[in-house]
Amino acid sequence: MKKLFILFSLIALTACTYAQDQAILNLPIPNYKILRADSTYITQAALDRHKPVMFIYFAPDCPHCQHLMGELKENMEPFKNIQIVMICNTTTTYPYFNLLKTFSHDYDLPKYKNITMGSEFPTGALIRYFHVSTTPFVAIYDRNGKMIRYFDKPPKVEDVIAAVKKV
Repeated sequence: MKKLFILFSLIALTACTYAQDQAILNLPIPNYKILRADSTYITQAALDRHKPVMFIYFAPDCPHCQHLMGELKENMEPFKNIQIVMICNTTTTYPYFNLLKTFSHDYDLPKYKNITMGSEFPTGALIRYFHVSTTPFVAIYDRNGKMIRYFDKPPKVEDVIAAVKKV
């Protein structure tokens, strides 16, 4: 009887996990408003609706985020036609907002016209929208606005490149 209970518990847990995965995959491109390092705001209205988009939820002081950005910077060719929106929840007051500016400078992000980066502080709306529990979180949408893949744990850059090549 105990083994049967454990078996049904595992089946139920697997079904719940699958349902959560499907719920996230069905999320449309979110509405957002972020403050960029140059102190201007930008929203989803600036996206080209006919191009794929990749959201990266990160923290400027997160070692996993820094590692991912370093690897992405070394492999930008597959991402040249992808709109990349990097969002954090760093407070926009001094000295914390400088973390965002330093991150942008360290990875030479202004050089890449397809990358937009900013903070959604104080709303945290996208943390809740994507159910972000760890950073970096990556969500990739195709040119039709359908999410094709997400990574809720620090991904390998090869896996992100493989997902982007499918859009």
